[in-house]
Amino acid sequence: MMLSRLTHHSRLALAGTRLFSASPAARQESSDGWLSKLLVRKIEPTKESHSRMLSDKEVIYELQTHNVRCGEMDNYLNNYERYHNEVQERTVGGQLQQELVGSWQVTVGDQDQCLHLWKYNGGYKAVDAARTAHLEQKDLAALLKERGCLLRARHSQYLLAFSFWPPPAPREGHHLYEIRSYLLKPGTMIEWGNNWARAIHYRREGDEAFAGFFSQVGRLYNVHHIWCYDDLQHRKETRENAWFKPGWDECVAHTVPLIGGMQSRITWPTRFSPTQ
Repeated sequence: MMLSRLTHHSRLALAGTRLFSASPAARQESSDGWLSKLLVRKIEPTKESHSRMLSDKEVIYELQTHNVRCGEMDNYLNNYERYHNEVQERTVGGQLQQELVGSWQVTVGDQDQCLHLWKYNGGYKAVDAARTAHLEQKDLAALLKERGCLLRARHSQYLLAFSFWPPPAPREGHHLYEIRSYLLKPGTMIEWGNNWARAIHYRREGDEAFAGFFSQVGRLYNVHHIWCYDDLQHRKETRENAWFKPGWDECVAHTVPLIGGMQSRITWPTRFSPTQ
């Protein structure tokens, strides 16, 4: 039976709806309707890059993921706070165009992990200038060397922001952030963007949408959606309410087949994070 194969979310979307079928042909038509949603539509060739079609700003973001050695979290956070202060001083002084957007510590997901989101105004020229400064300026280089001894693994990505997501802006107060990361099947980024350009409108009422990005350098076809909630209960209620909005279920049905892997991490801002 088709209904028995529906996901939990799909059953929520259909709750309270009575299905009528006057004949086997009608049942087949209904079945084909759901199957059509689960098929990845063909993407037509284009002469324009995906990045230009999905992002409209000359701003590069870097997402750093650091896995900290057990027992070294306090030392690591002290090191990163000093590093942030040094970079911020140079940015204010006009030497760099590097700005920390958010800094989070994972509480549910990969343990002993921190994520840092940096913004480079000026595109890859600003990225190149920052790299040169980190190599040539001894105080920055010393902090990086010290940090390396506190980590067991790390990786980074350069990202672009989806043009249809709100630009990341600092939040005041005390919030929980969920970072949902998707590994898409190659060739499906435009399809993802087309669907989420509509889907994001269903998630704006509670102001929970913080930022959305797709990777340019590093692990490719990687998408990151960052959501902001008051707490886990607020997250639960907000996500459940989305299923009562007509059209949200269709967006989910169209995007699920595009995903090759995904993960969710619950995080809290560090004490020096610009967004709280």
